[in-house]
Amino acid sequence: VQLVESGGGLVQAGGSRRLSCAGSGTSFSNNALGWYRQVPGNQRELVARITSGGSTTYADSVKGRFTISRDNAKNTVYLQMNSLKPEDTAVYYCYADYFDLWGQGTLLTVAS
Repeated sequence: VQLVESGGGLVQAGGSRRLSCAGSGTSFSNNALGWYRQVPGNQRELVARITSGGSTTYADSVKGRFTISRDNAKNTVYLQMNSLKPEDTAVYYCYADYFDLWGQGTLLTVAS
């Protein structure tokens, strides 16, 4: 059972990026999934979370700019990020609460 993130990279401030997290080994459709991020030296923080029913939660710092969604048929959760800021630079991780399972992370760098 694993989660694999993709979509990170270098983007200019004000730009957009979509991260994907594909699950394998089991179905995650009945589980909440979340996106977290971590800057070296800081704690990992919740960015967004989506329940199995589609209810969403966002960190105040990303509300109105980021959107989390899921495609259960593809066993995948997405994070659409718009109006990116340099302070969004971090390694982004996918997390499945029920399994206490983390992905390997994908680095997003937002250049000013």
